Amino acid sequence: MNQVTITDDKIDDRRSEAFKSLRTNLQFCGEDKKVIAITSCTPNEGKSSVSMQLAVSLADSGKHVLMLDADLRNSSILGKTKVGKTAIMGLTHFLAGQSTIQEIICSTNVKNLHLIYSGPFPPNPAEQLAGKKFKSTIEALRKVYDYIIIDTPPLGSVIDGAIIAEICDGSILVIESGVIRYRFAQEIKEQLEKSNCPILGVVLNKYDIQRPGYGSYYGEHYGHYEKRQENKR
Repeated sequence: MNQVTITDDKIDDRRSEAFKSLRTNLQFCGEDKKVIAITSCTPNEGKSSVSMQLAVSLADSGKHVLMLDADLRNSSILGKTKVGKTAIMGLTHFLAGQSTIQEIICSTNVKNLHLIYSGPFPPNPAEQLAGKKFKSTIEALRKVYDYIIIDTPPLGSVIDGAIIAEICDGSILVIESGVIRYRFAQEIKEQLEKSNCPILGVVLNKYDIQRPGYGSYYGEHYGHYEKRQENKR
C-alpha cells in the first residue's frame, strides 16, 4: 500500500472546532449514513478542502475512514497531499481495469485514514461513475470502513455529483458565502433531491468571521439547513 502525506491537515483551533461540530452533526444523522457525497454549486467554493478536513476529523475521532476523490474532471486533492517517488494509481485506473482496488488505496500520515486519488482524466467520466463497477466497489468498501467521504464535481457544472449521490447514504452541499445566489442554490438542491439521496445539510464556507452575528465558521450553518428541511415536512 502506497503511503502519502496529507499536507492540508493542519488548521487553526477555530476551524478545528468547527469541523468537530460538523463531524458531530454528521454522526447524529445515524449510523446508516456511512457513504457521504460532498458537492458544491460551482468550482472553487472549497468543497475539496471541506471533504478532506471532514475525513481527517472523523479519523481523529477513531473512525476508520476512506477519502475518495471522485472529481474525475478537475481534481484538487493531489495538491493537498505529498506523494513519494512511486507512481500512484487512481480511481480511473481501477475503473478501466488497469489496477486492482488494493493498488489504488493509499495509507496516509493520519491514523485511520486511507485515500484514493481520482487518477488521470478519462474520456467518459460520467459513464464510468454510472457503471456497475463503481457501484459494486462502493458497496464492498462500505463493509470495510466506518465512513467513506466522496469528493464529487460541482453540480452546477456537470451531472457527475448527482450520479455519485444516487449510491450514497447522504450528501452535503458546500456553498461559498456571499457568492452563490439563492435561486441557483435552490436549483442545485432540487437536482440533488432527484438523485433520491438525502441532503444532510449545507456547509457555508469562506464566511467572513468579522461580520456581525458571526456564530460558527462551519457548524452553525450546517445545522440550520437540516432544521429548515424538517419544518417543511
